[in-house]
Amino acid sequence: MNAVLKPNSDLRPMQHDDLDEIMRIEPVIYEYPWTRGNFIDSIKAGYSCWVMQQNQEIIGYAVLMMVLDEAHLLNLSVARGFQGKGLGRSLLEHMMQIGRKHGGSNIFLEVRVSNLKAIRLYESVGFNEMAIRRNYYPARNGREDAVLMGMFL
Repeated sequence: MNAVLKPNSDLRPMQHDDLDEIMRIEPVIYEYPWTRGNFIDSIKAGYSCWVMQQNQEIIGYAVLMMVLDEAHLLNLSVARGFQGKGLGRSLLEHMMQIGRKHGGSNIFLEVRVSNLKAIRLYESVGFNEMAIRRNYYPARNGREDAVLMGMFL
C-alpha cells in the first residue's frame, strides 16, 4: 500500500474561456506576469497548454512548447493559496509526460535565480543547472539572471 496521497485535482487542456481566471492568478504570483496575449499566442501556436482544476476552480496551469525532440517549459504556475501542497510537482510531472508523448528526449526551462522554491522543485525531479542566462528577466532594478535547467526525458 502506498501512503503517498496524490493531490486531488483534474488536468485538462487550456481553453480561451479559461483566460479570465488565469489572468486573476498570474499577476498575484508574478511581479512580471505573462499577458493575456502571451497565453492566446501559445494556444494559437499549438503549444501544449494545460490547466489544473479543483472543484471547477483553476488552481494552476502550464505551457509547453515542442521544438523537434526538445520540450521547453515556458510557464508553470500554481495559485498562491494552493502552493506547497504537491500540486506544482504533479503539474510538472504531467508536462514532462506530455513532452515524452510528443517525442521529446530532453526538457528545458528558465527560472529566475531568486526563485529558490522553483529551483528546488525542478532539481527534485531530476533537472540540472546547465547555464546562467545573464539579464534574462525584467527586474525592479534592471534585469535578473535566469538559470537554464534541463534533463533527459
